[in-house]
Amino acid sequence: MTATLIRLPLLAALFLLVLTAPSTSAGRAERKQKKIEEREKAIKMANMKAAGQDVVGMTKEAAELRSYELRNKKKKGLLKRREASLAQVLFPGASPEEYGQGEAVPAFAELVESKKTQLPFEFYDLPTCPEPSDKIKKRFRRRKNLGSRLMGHDLKLSPYNIATKQSKGCTPLCMVEIGGKKLRWMRKLVDRQYRIHLTLDQLPVLMRSKELNYAVRGYPVGFKAPPSYTGLKEDEFYLYNHLKFTVTYREEPEEFEGIRITGFDVHPVSIAHKKVSKDEVMQENGERQEPYSTCTSEVSPVNDPDTYLPLRVGPTGEDMRILYSYEVYWEKSDIPWADRWDVYLVGSPDDEIHYFAIVNSLMIVVFLTGAVATILIRTLKKDIAGYNELQTLEDAREESGWKLVHGDVFRPPQNTPLILCVMVGTGAQIGSAFFFTLLASMLRMLNPIKKGQALTAVIMLYVLCGGIGGYVSARLYKFCDAKAWKKNTLATAIFFPSIIVGMFMVLNVFLTVVGAATAVSFLTIFLIFFL
Repeated sequence: MTATLIRLPLLAALFLLVLTAPSTSAGRAERKQKKIEEREKAIKMANMKAAGQDVVGMTKEAAELRSYELRNKKKKGLLKRREASLAQVLFPGASPEEYGQGEAVPAFAELVESKKTQLPFEFYDLPTCPEPSDKIKKRFRRRKNLGSRLMGHDLKLSPYNIATKQSKGCTPLCMVEIGGKKLRWMRKLVDRQYRIHLTLDQLPVLMRSKELNYAVRGYPVGFKAPPSYTGLKEDEFYLYNHLKFTVTYREEPEEFEGIRITGFDVHPVSIAHKKVSKDEVMQENGERQEPYSTCTSEVSPVNDPDTYLPLRVGPTGEDMRILYSYEVYWEKSDIPWADRWDVYLVGSPDDEIHYFAIVNSLMIVVFLTGAVATILIRTLKKDIAGYNELQTLEDAREESGWKLVHGDVFRPPQNTPLILCVMVGTGAQIGSAFFFTLLASMLRMLNPIKKGQALTAVIMLYVLCGGIGGYVSARLYKFCDAKAWKKNTLATAIFFPSIIVGMFMVLNVFLTVVGAATAVSFLTIFLIFFL
């Protein structure tokens, strides 16, 4: 009987081993085959790079190379990481828009920003063509939230008319005259490397170069040429007044109707347009000729040092005349709509600067931590050595050195416990707000494509976490045996917001003076304070 009982578990274990053996071997073979495929793909991508294949183009090879470099970012899930597109990872819930033949696709003007300064401006603050009077269609409207108001984001139509699959040659847009203060301001914008940002179908406009293998968002207002290039005594500034737009699209009649936009590129050109004389306006056949010889349906402007448009007044001091123009080209592409964001993550040449800044900060933290740890170890070592040399119990009863600290840790402040309680409660409130904001972001409750939504979430969660801050402050105030609990409650509620609102109001005065896009009305600031 005993032998039978012993054999039963052994037989069961043997039976399970026989059942799991095929699946285990199959899993090993599958993992081995996957490693082989990954090794072969890595060799293929390395050979493509060695052959000079770019990663910013709209070709199938460039898209494949981009997808390989972003393979680690194209995964979603906390525990089990599975492959996905960047649209699913970065913009959960975003769906593609389909456009019919000849349908107008609005291009929106965003902020004019620079990495050298923190003062953004609106597009129509520049001396450019006036804003169109057309209303934005309902399907393209975006609700303006609190965060977008504070960050200066406003949805405005650009003056460029773009229709689906309708390419157009050089088209004059408008004539603008500037001089004096406005001209000097434009030269400062060029000197500070301001860039203009446009969006089409929620895609930021992109400047890309296959030869240099880079892609950056927006296009510069202009460029600066040194005296060694121009032969002048000082730097010369030039303005980009002509834009070449290239819109790539995908068309699959079997999957969806119409087209889906997969790319939005721009190539800026600086050109001093030449106006046709009155005698040349009428041709021999009686047809009217376009008034500018450098901007016709057959002639496309190019960047030529002989025709650059300098930012300076005329020879007799008259105002500078600027003719803005543009052209649009539509190109078919095989890149899926879900992969159209790949180029925005691999094409920026400034990514290494961010990594260097992070590593630099980490090294400073490690160095300071090591310095503080060294000081503490040396101090404690002396105290411990002193404790070991004590000979009598009477001497041991007398506390000295670092042991004296324990009496001060939980000792209530003698003079102003209110300040301590308010600051601790405010810290708990801020920490809770940021924690819940990060949690909402991890749970894909915040969509980065909606500008200002993250800042709105931080402000609203800070208000909702006021109960946590009040509870922590009240508990600590009671521990200090203080009696003015009403004063503590009021101070906890208005201490931090009053400081932030005061600082923001002072900064807002200067932002309003310089005309920055981030300047908001004082009514909005007061409403935020009373939240």
